[in-house]
Amino acid sequence: MLNIIWICFFLAAFVTALFKLVFLGDQQIFTQIMAALFSLSKSAFEISLGLTGVLALWLGIMRIGEKSGFIQLLTHCLTPLFSRLMPDVPKDHPALGAIVMNISANALGLDNAATPLGVKAMKELQTLNPDPDTASNAQILFLVINTSGVTLFPVTIFTYRAQLGAANPTDVFIPILIATYMSTLTGLLAVAAVQKINLLDKVIVAYLGGFTLLVGGLLAYFSSLPQQLMLQQSAAISNVILFSLVIIFILGAINRGINAYDAFIDGAKEGFQTAITIIPYLVAMLVAIGVFRASGALDLLADLARLIVHYFNLDDRFVDALPTALMKPLSGSGARAMMIDTMKTMGADSFAGRLSSILQGSTETTFYVLAIYFGSVGIKHIRYAATCGIIADFGGIIAAIFVAYWFFG
Repeated sequence: MLNIIWICFFLAAFVTALFKLVFLGDQQIFTQIMAALFSLSKSAFEISLGLTGVLALWLGIMRIGEKSGFIQLLTHCLTPLFSRLMPDVPKDHPALGAIVMNISANALGLDNAATPLGVKAMKELQTLNPDPDTASNAQILFLVINTSGVTLFPVTIFTYRAQLGAANPTDVFIPILIATYMSTLTGLLAVAAVQKINLLDKVIVAYLGGFTLLVGGLLAYFSSLPQQLMLQQSAAISNVILFSLVIIFILGAINRGINAYDAFIDGAKEGFQTAITIIPYLVAMLVAIGVFRASGALDLLADLARLIVHYFNLDDRFVDALPTALMKPLSGSGARAMMIDTMKTMGADSFAGRLSSILQGSTETTFYVLAIYFGSVGIKHIRYAATCGIIADFGGIIAAIFVAYWFFG
């Protein structure tokens, strides 16, 4: 999928530029495309290099959290919920532990730990699957919750915002929390409707009610504030929560007798390696998007979207962030590059820059997760998994747009 998207960027740029040259007499269009080609490759390297310190910091902190047993704590807290949502899975089955650990790792932004745990969970669920070629109800629910991308600690987004000059990189934390909750809730409701899951079960009601009260409390509190005070309070609360998590991780390490410093160094080394690893991927995608933008093809799509928006007499500022939303279900690295391109072009603290960050944090990459998790167990018939995953994505996108206007509009 990513290969097709990447090639299409170049072909669309070439066709658009050729049209401008032949029919509009634009003699400079190919010069502009080549300038973008070289400029964006340099920018991609500089961004990756600049990310090294921040990535090392956050991955070091997250390693402390991993070693301190925070994932195990979340697993213990969430197991009763998933045992009700997946009645076909026995309460003592190892699949439940792997499922909750995967979701906990995803929530904390531990992608390297989350994917192997997700594959393990899918394999454990496959042992209960009466039709190995077809996705079971439990597998579909697990996958849709993954694609909805519940995120409590969007480290990479903070990292990119810091690198690209955001005055307060974490000011999107509360909006992302709200948007990702809505995405997960939308996906869960979609699957529950198909599978006829009893959402009125007292345990499910208690969990969902608690989460909803938390998010609803945030909504109620911030809706009572003037916008400027809301921004200040949101930033303050975000920073208090995030630094409190750091302290909790360190205290957990002390409690377990873990050397927090050594754990941090191990994670920081991984951060350095990650920054080096992403250079070719970032160069590939930013260059492709750069030539697509320089040719005018991206502007044509944006203008078409604006025409539709204006027809309904709506504000069109969200259109500049739509490429991130449209790319996210297809490619995580592509969406990340779109987010970076939007922040570089519009500014990290622009409305579009903040919205693209919220969109990036609100959902996961649906088709990538489908390919990896179902492919790992040889499932060929995915039933309604993709449909429910896209519904969850749509819920997250709509929530992200609304919450961006609420906080930053």
